Amino acid sequence: MKASKLFRVLSLLFILILPLSVNAENKAARALYERILGERSSNFILNEKKSNGGFDYFELVSLPGGKISVVANSANSMAVALNHYLRYYCKTSVSWYAYETVQLPENLPSVNEKVVVNSVCKNRFFLNYCTFGYTMPWWQWNDWERFIDWMALNGVNMPLAITGQESVWYKVWQKLGLTDLQIRGYFTGPAHLPWHRMLNIDHWQGPLPNSWLIHQEALQKLIVKRERELNMTPVLPAFSGHVPYELKKIYPDAKINKLSQWGGFDSTYTSSFLDPMYPLFKVIQKHFLDEQTKLYGTNHIYGIDPFNEVVPPSWEPEYLARVSGTIFETLKAVDKKAVWLQMSWLYYYQRKDWTNPRIEAFVKAVPQDKMVLLDYFCERSEVWKMTNKFFGQPYIWCYLGNFGGNTMLAGDIDEVGKRIDNTIANGGTNFWGLGSTLEGFDCNPQMYEYVFDKAWDFKIANSEWIRAWAMRRTGSSDSSNVAAWDIINDNVYKITSKTGHCNLTNARPTLGKAERYAKSGFNYDNRLLFKAWSLMLDSPENGRESYLYDIVNVGRQVLGNHFDNLWNRYLSAYNNGNVEVVKDIEGKMMELLADIDRLLSTNTSFLLGKWIADARKMGVNKEEADYYEINARNILTSWGEEGGQLSDYANRSWAGLTSSYYAKRWSIFFQEANNALTLKKEFDNDAYRSRIIEFEGEWWKKRTGSFSAAPVGNTIEIANGLIKKYRDSINEIPVK
Repeated sequence: MKASKLFRVLSLLFILILPLSVNAENKAARALYERILGERSSNFILNEKKSNGGFDYFELVSLPGGKISVVANSANSMAVALNHYLRYYCKTSVSWYAYETVQLPENLPSVNEKVVVNSVCKNRFFLNYCTFGYTMPWWQWNDWERFIDWMALNGVNMPLAITGQESVWYKVWQKLGLTDLQIRGYFTGPAHLPWHRMLNIDHWQGPLPNSWLIHQEALQKLIVKRERELNMTPVLPAFSGHVPYELKKIYPDAKINKLSQWGGFDSTYTSSFLDPMYPLFKVIQKHFLDEQTKLYGTNHIYGIDPFNEVVPPSWEPEYLARVSGTIFETLKAVDKKAVWLQMSWLYYYQRKDWTNPRIEAFVKAVPQDKMVLLDYFCERSEVWKMTNKFFGQPYIWCYLGNFGGNTMLAGDIDEVGKRIDNTIANGGTNFWGLGSTLEGFDCNPQMYEYVFDKAWDFKIANSEWIRAWAMRRTGSSDSSNVAAWDIINDNVYKITSKTGHCNLTNARPTLGKAERYAKSGFNYDNRLLFKAWSLMLDSPENGRESYLYDIVNVGRQVLGNHFDNLWNRYLSAYNNGNVEVVKDIEGKMMELLADIDRLLSTNTSFLLGKWIADARKMGVNKEEADYYEINARNILTSWGEEGGQLSDYANRSWAGLTSSYYAKRWSIFFQEANNALTLKKEFDNDAYRSRIIEFEGEWWKKRTGSFSAAPVGNTIEIANGLIKKYRDSINEIPVK
């Protein structure tokens, strides 16, 4: 008997006796398979078998008759098994967006050699407070359902779950005597709620509508139910000391301090902090946890982040220790199994203030293993290395990778992989897991899938990993797309994300000092990226959504980089007083902005119109719909008041935003610059800045312009036209 035939017979015998040694099929996993595969889920035989060492694992193998056996320790591991099969056998991707369909081959491939994969860490964390503002504020259940499936497919088992907490807080503040309007006015607008939850701002674009509270409560119940079904441990919030200042009128003796101003907002919006040593703190903690548990249940792990990017009432280590120790005691008094999860972003961001003695005092005041730290921005700075491994408390290594939902190709698989491998080997016994803390879903999805793959013993080299990624983008082994991704990975993905990361297309134009949150620049030759884009378009057109997304994503970066190069030429001509050349380059730059917008318009992922339409759907009437639209527009542009410190922090290359906002700013700039050049006078930056800021405020306050919520145009046709149009000019030697 041939070895392969013998293997199949033994596999069949194994499956026949399997029910004697394993639990019943996992219903949650079966439901996920059905959502992803439809009727073809019946091709898979699922069996749950607990692991011996406590680590997650899965096994995959084909059986006679075309069935595929999946054995794993949980629904979460079964989901990872399915993802592995889809990626490496079906050459397909499952997007985190609900509007992207899962495209399968006509015949499901066999798994002829048994695959056995074990996890290398037990905890896989995902999300950031900010993601709930930059990506998720307008999501409905269908969006969450796909995203939770995506998390399971990628092995995430510890998601941040902070939706619907305002409904809980509303009940708590009512109990303590505040009025309806006081409470809803204390909250911010929906997209800004993450920064309200982190004690940064109060009131901005409040009062929050009652309909929002009702909607989000119902949504959170669905979210945590599904996450738990898929063996996830949702991280819910707890009381960190943030209170409405109006509480001071009801409890005049309460020690409530106004925290430092944040993000350029004036004192009107400053948050207030109740000293944990005051007895009311314990009362509020109990009220909140009791109400939250009643609504959403608990997995005994809570996110608490006092003092994020703000100055605490005192920097004395003894005070900081009392704060953290007391907060935990109030937590433990309600939930004896409580564990505190805290992001360590502030230890990086405010490093000069958060010295090691202060950090040590804060984290060690909580009992050992009862505080878990998220090492938030490890691709830039690994705090575990600076703090003697967080002084022994458990920590999770996290890749951030995106600020504000900025659309800029950034990341470095090789460097990220090295850092993860080193942490697993040398990070100490208190290394607790891997995660990602992205601020917004963005244009580098492979980086997040790669990070979560590192949590499993896949034994795949980085070069093989990126080529497999390229093949599942087209659903084939097409050599052109593989070559394109080799170029991109080897040359483009060698930079780390930064705040306000963008091409100059998205930056407020200026002849003076660059704005704080419009950080442009790329450190590779744009001609290489243009070559990769051309190679992608050489692939046989198959209509696969992931491929079309890449065509738009890479193309808008190529064209954005070209815009930056044109700007260098413009500046040179302007400084030399060459009016004719200035006018010529200005025309090219404005035409290029229109072409970028036209390319972006062909893909759902890059549409301002969808963002606005989703926001308006939240309103129960026109007044509310208008309110949500203003909030949705504001966070992408001014962020707060026009001209504020955070302007353009959440910039992104989206159709509609490019044409109606960024291009308009450039048009205003060119008018002012031409006027100065023609009259041979110095550019009046103050007058120009006042004009541009006025325009920015009108754009979101008056809701100027209307935008399609559905793609317009053929991606391939438009991209091929732009390749032909810009080939010669992009391939010229760029001016530095």
